[in-house]
Amino acid sequence: MSPASPSASSTPSCHPKVGIGVILVRQDGHILVGKRTTAHAPFWSIPGGHLEMGEQFEQTAMREMQEETGLIISEPKVIAVTNNLRTYALEGVHTISVCLVAQHQGGEPQRLEPDKCAEWRWVDPTDLPQPHFDASEQSVACYLEQRFYQAP
Repeated sequence: MSPASPSASSTPSCHPKVGIGVILVRQDGHILVGKRTTAHAPFWSIPGGHLEMGEQFEQTAMREMQEETGLIISEPKVIAVTNNLRTYALEGVHTISVCLVAQHQGGEPQRLEPDKCAEWRWVDPTDLPQPHFDASEQSVACYLEQRFYQAP
């Protein structure tokens, strides 16, 4: 964000925000999800965050994965877009999320932001832990069904 622009928290947004989610797929097909503790608690979710000004989707995915888990990913691919109206109804925040998929290259995830995530867990994508965050749940459904978008 440039110094001249207001912070996201100081001014109510009249436009949706852009979120980025990453489905990290292990060799056995399991995906990584985290139990959120602050924003979006008590929901489980794939790793991710918000697109920063001037960033490409892939850059955001790689940055967020490293910041949250310490894992390095390469060549994440955009696979889906979600319109998170359930979160809007619950929290009053409207976010459009871009979902990317990447292959796990080894290593175990670390809780590098313990104030935001209680634990990381590898799960079967057909059996997500509940309650599950709207954008994450929609993204995983798109991944499983090989769909780019599904109307809410």
